[in-house]
Formats: sequence, C-alpha cells, structure tokens
Amino acid sequence: MAPELSRRRFVIYTLAASTLTVAAPLGCDTPAAEGAESVRARSDVLVTGADDEMLVLEVTEANKVVVRLPRLEVGQGVTTAVAMMIAEELDARLVDVSIPLAEARRKGNQYTGGSSSVSSLYGPARELAALARAKLVTAAARRWHIPARFLRTEGTRVIAPDGRSATFGSLTASAARVGRPAVSSKPKPVSKHRVIGRPTPRIDARDIVTGRAQYAGDLAVAGAKPTVVARPPTLGGRVRTLDDRAARAMPGVRAVVKVAGGVAVVADTFHHAFKARDALKITWVPGPLAALSDAEIRARLQAAVPRFGTPPRGSAQTEAKFEFAFVSHAPMEVLTAVADVRAHSAELWFASQSPMDARDSIASAIGLPASKVRVHVLRAGGSFGRRLNHDAALEAALVSKAAGRPVKLMWSRADDIRHGRMRPADHHRIRASHAGGRVVAFAHSVATVSETNDGLSAGVRPAAFARAAGPLPSHSGLYNFGSISGDWGSVDLAVPIGPWRSVSSGTSRTAEEIVVDEVARALGKDPVAFRRTTLRGKAVRAVLDKVAAAGEWGRALPAGQAQGVAVHEEYGSCVACLAEIDATDPKNPRVTKVVMAADVGTAVNPSGLEAQLMGTAVDGISTVLRAGLHIDRGAVRESSYADFRYARQRHAPLHFEAHIMPSRRAPGGAGELGVPAAAGAVANAYARATGSRPRRFPLDF
Repeated sequence: MAPELSRRRFVIYTLAASTLTVAAPLGCDTPAAEGAESVRARSDVLVTGADDEMLVLEVTEANKVVVRLPRLEVGQGVTTAVAMMIAEELDARLVDVSIPLAEARRKGNQYTGGSSSVSSLYGPARELAALARAKLVTAAARRWHIPARFLRTEGTRVIAPDGRSATFGSLTASAARVGRPAVSSKPKPVSKHRVIGRPTPRIDARDIVTGRAQYAGDLAVAGAKPTVVARPPTLGGRVRTLDDRAARAMPGVRAVVKVAGGVAVVADTFHHAFKARDALKITWVPGPLAALSDAEIRARLQAAVPRFGTPPRGSAQTEAKFEFAFVSHAPMEVLTAVADVRAHSAELWFASQSPMDARDSIASAIGLPASKVRVHVLRAGGSFGRRLNHDAALEAALVSKAAGRPVKLMWSRADDIRHGRMRPADHHRIRASHAGGRVVAFAHSVATVSETNDGLSAGVRPAAFARAAGPLPSHSGLYNFGSISGDWGSVDLAVPIGPWRSVSSGTSRTAEEIVVDEVARALGKDPVAFRRTTLRGKAVRAVLDKVAAAGEWGRALPAGQAQGVAVHEEYGSCVACLAEIDATDPKNPRVTKVVMAADVGTAVNPSGLEAQLMGTAVDGISTVLRAGLHIDRGAVRESSYADFRYARQRHAPLHFEAHIMPSRRAPGGAGELGVPAAAGAVANAYARATGSRPRRFPLDF
C-alpha cells in the first residue's frame, strides 16, 4: 500500500451568520486520501462571509443541515457519502441532511476526479459536524441551565436527562453565538460510528426514480430554446459552404449559427431543431485525420513505443506487446448545457467536474471577465471522466451570444461518440526477466495518442485534465520484481481525447497483469500462488486471498471455461478480482461470475462501494471483450450503443459479489480502483479458457 500520508491541521471557522454556520478550508492541492487527515477545530475565530475555499455547513431554522458540496454528483453517490459523514457526527437524521451542489467558485478545490472526493472531504466534513454539534449542545445547556455534559443528541435534536428536547433548528440562532463550546468538538472514534460504515440507500434514490431529480435536460430556464449542431463527417472537419435557406424557413426555427464544430440550429423544440438540422445543405472541409484509419494509427503507435535496453545476463524473457483501442465514455445522460449570454454577463447550467476551469474558458471565449460568468453545477447521469471537459457548455455559450438569446444545447449520442472525448488508443511493450524462479527485472514501455487541437471543435483541455491524464509506464512496483523500469512515447493526432475511468491504469495494469500470469506459467507456478509470494504489501495479499477463497480459485470447470485473477493498488486503496468466463464459443465469450475484494480504508457507505465495484466489473468486461471505437479515414465509425458495444444486461456476470475489507484507517479512493483489476481478470480468464495469448483489446476489434 502507499505510505501513510503526512498529517497536518487546519482551522474550523465559525461564520458570522444568524444561523449556526461553520466552515473548513479545502486546499486546492489536497491529494487523494490526504483530506482525511487529523484536523483541529477552533471556534474562537469569527469570519465574515463564506470563503470560496471552504466547505460550509449551516443548520437552518427549518431543522435542516445544509452543506453545499464543491464536487459533482455523477451517480457515484458522493452526496450520500457526505450526508452520512455529517449525520454521523451531528447525530442527525439522514433525511434532515441536504447536500446541494455548489456553483463554480472563484478559487479553491472544486475538482471531481482521481477518486479523491470522499477521501478529501472525510476530515473536513466530520470536523464541521462535530463542532456544530458541540455548539448546539452548549446552546441547549445555556437555555435549560443544565451542564452540557449531561445532554445528548439524537434524531437532529438535543435531549435532556428529564426528556426535554429541542430541535437543532430551534437552537441554531443561539448556537451561532457560542464561542468555545462547553463539550468536546472532536469527531467520534471509529468504534462509535453508527452511520459511517453501514450500508445505506442513496439519499437521492427516490428523486431519481420518480423523476424529481433535475438534470440539465430537465431545466426550464426562461426563454432557453432547444439547440442542436450539424457536425462534420470527419474529426476536426470545417464548414466549406452553407445553404441554410430551407432550414430557416421551417416552422419553429429561431436561428442558425455557425460554430467551430459545425452549424447550430435554435428552435422551439428539439424535434424542430433536429428536422431543421437535417435540412441544412453543407459541404465540409475534411478534418486533419482524413487520410488515417486504424491500421495507420496502430503502426504509428507501435513505432513510438520506446525500446528496451539489454536484459540482465543469464535471465530468460517473457515478452508481450499489447494494443488498446480508443474508447468512448458514453454516459447515459448525453451532454446538455443551458446558456444565457448577455452583453455584460453570462449564466450557465450544466454538469461539470471542473466548473472553475469551465467558467474561465467560457469567459475567455465570449469576451467577458470570469467574474461576470456564473456557472450553476447540476448533477450528471454518468461521466467516467467525460465531464472534466466542457465542450457542450462552451458551444452553448457561443451560440447564445451569436443568437442573442438563451439556449439549451444538447449533443446527441452520435455527436458524443463521434466527436466527443475518448480514451486514447495506446500500445504497450512489456518484458519480464526471470532467473532462479523469480523475476529479476521488469520493463514496461507505452506509446499513447496525445491530442493536438488542430481543427478540433471546442478543443478544451482544462487544467484538471493535465492533473489526471499523465501516462504511467509501469504499475508493477507492487510486486518484488527486482529492477523496474518504464518509458513512454506519444503520437500527436487531432483526436479529442480525455481521461477515461482509471485513466492510464486501465490499460497499463491490465497489460501487466496478463504478463504476470504468463510469467507464472513460464515458471510453472499457479497464478494466485505466484502473486502471493511476489506481492509487496499485506493489504493487497489479503484482498487476493479473499477473492481466491470466496471465488473457489482452482475449482474444476468444464472445457472452454476458466478463472482469471488480477490485482491493483492505487489511490491509497487496493483491490483484487476473480472472474470466471465461458469461452466455449471463443468469439462470443460470457463472463459468468465476478468476485471482488477491496481495501479502501474506512468504507463510508459499503453499498455505494459495492455499486462502484460492480460498475468497474462491467467496464472491464466491456473494454476487454467488446467495446472500442474504430477510426475510418478520419471518422469515428460507431455512433450509438447499437455499434459501440458496451456490455448489456445479457453480458453481465450471472453472479457478482463484493467483499469490503474491514479497516479503521482513513478512506482512500474507490471510484476508479476496480477497473484495471476487473479488466485484467477477464483477460486472464479468457486466455486460460482458450489457451490463447490475447494481445489486442477489445478482443473483437
């Protein structure tokens, strides 16, 4: 496991307000798992106004606890996890805790990614709630003239020994005036947790299934008209000629606007907008990749993979080369943004993992100061890294400015698959040198596609992307593999790439886990036994042992069926996956069983973590067996779920189980953790079932 991070302390502030309002600073450079460190509260500092860099908790007179969250809810359940932290320390009912999303701030850390949300908020959120609880108890003690130590809290109320009680809301005004509380404001020890660590349904589940939850497509902003864009047939293509007379004459059409990515149509309904878009007569200048297809891109990547030096003398070599295709994020909710750009201000509504970067980019594009651009952050129906970029919002702002009216711009599914961000294609070369029954050197080189913005529509690369997307040539440091080396190269292409769930680990670790299996085979060792004796950390060995036992590793299976296993360690967490596959028909394999075990430190919501692991299992099944994007003469061939073949229900494992390892340490990251292990386990199961050595992914590519 990663070494324990250094601990630092920060101050919890009491804000000047008529209700109890406390705030904790969130540094913009807090790495994963560090936000969960030990903190110390102070209530003798009064701050006027809520600083942008703070996490703020307010107890309202209506007996609600409100924390405006500087992270994006994309379906991963971060709002539920934070509500559980608050409810735990306040002894509040979960139903009384509200976690709305904060709009884009002027400064601070508002980045959602790197599996860092829960770990970065765990310390501040609990400290805020613990201090608020202490002040509420003190306020009640003063009201009732009872020593504070005799009072307890339960169900969003303070309760006296004689049965009297007061809601937090009725105490909030007096609690706001409390300086130093009369009772401890330290968070509870793990042994006293009654909410954190207990499987909990999502707090927004009912709103989602009943349609009350609002996404960008649900908004009815005054005057905002549905808008779609006609896009070129090739990546980065441009308009050569446009005849829009027929489209403008159609019923319901309000405006036709040229944008960098094509031609936008603003209409009364999306039906009118799509009909008018299809009536546009456009000739296109081909994009910069018009002469390239998959074969040429693969050849360039293969040539760009750095070569290895001389292996250790006297060692035998296990070598392999791997190819991974481009992959679309394909979230269920298509990209949608509402924009109202006026002469001296702008207001936008959309889902963003990096809203501050988005605001600054949009402000620059429309010629306004960032202080005049307001970005409302809305929940998203999936992301997987896609909403780190803000293509749709930038486009909506430019169309709104040109049309002189508010717009609701939507990318169709085909728009996003053919012109949106994608996981870059990459190639890997790995060499494991072994002697005396062990690996003495391990080398891993990779070449990946890097983006050039030549000809790209809305070619936005936010700072958050730079933080998330750097390639990692080797993850093999979790094994005792002697001398470990890695290098990487790149091929610059005008392809709109973006960080995809688990970023580079999803391909690098997958390739390495396949090689680990092949080394075990070369040494005549069982894959699980080989890993057990080679892994460096106790925690990763423990999750491996768990899946091997729970999944009955080594049990007899019919011909054409097999098990595979893989492990991964990142974000201060570790995971193992065991997959069983039926490859009786090698061209139509079916994963029948997946068993995963994870050690993420304190699992705030085990139900949420299980759902995350289940999702990563589907990601692994998809990207190893079925789902990839083809480039044909500069155009993405796929356009919908019909041909971008992500795993459906019929491809999901018939049996799935997740085991959460008990831990009292602070939370690590979990959202992206399982992808590499799941992908590696599926690939290894397929190899064992078919007796093959898979090298290109997805297998049907």
